[in-house]
Amino acid sequence: MKIPSLNGRRQSKPKSSERKAYRQPNARWHPRVVQLVDWSVTVGSVLLCLLLLPTRLPGTELLGIGPNWLLIWVVAWSVKRSMWEGAIAGIVLGLLQDAMTSPDPTHAITLGLVGLITGLLQKQRFIQEDFISIALIVFLMAILAETIFGLQLSLTGDRQVEYIWAYYKRVALASAILSSLWAPVVYYPLNRWWQKRKMLEQQS
Repeated sequence: MKIPSLNGRRQSKPKSSERKAYRQPNARWHPRVVQLVDWSVTVGSVLLCLLLLPTRLPGTELLGIGPNWLLIWVVAWSVKRSMWEGAIAGIVLGLLQDAMTSPDPTHAITLGLVGLITGLLQKQRFIQEDFISIALIVFLMAILAETIFGLQLSLTGDRQVEYIWAYYKRVALASAILSSLWAPVVYYPLNRWWQKRKMLEQQS
């Protein structure tokens, strides 16, 4: 089929193979390049979440509490992976958070359970992988994480239990609200890259 051009000449319509090549410029990526970029994106996003954790940017603070960026990352990672992959990722990020804050009580237990439970939830067909579902999962996991953290503090016995739970009720609600609202900022770019990486691995 001939199509007219702007200067009056006719030129042939590009073949389907040529159009496919235009649409898939990344299909020729070397597997090692894909793996290197994947590691860079994964590690870089974790480091960024670690840096954002103590930061209070405009719109990211409620009652002195900010979003739990590491919890959001663990949910984004675990929602399409097995429960063991989610648990391991949560434990590793929890240990990193312990290194930045305090290891007593540890964050490895809370984030490990978040990754484990999120890995189990992703197998249920009623959970859709859209922003609303991810925000809901993050909200529930933030409540769970803060509750477990408050329970660990109660078991240490060096603080009054009434004060701990009165404080962590406010912390849990504020953290859950902010984390769920900011969850798409972390989930969307990571999910897009992980989908593209899977497509590139299938085409290589």
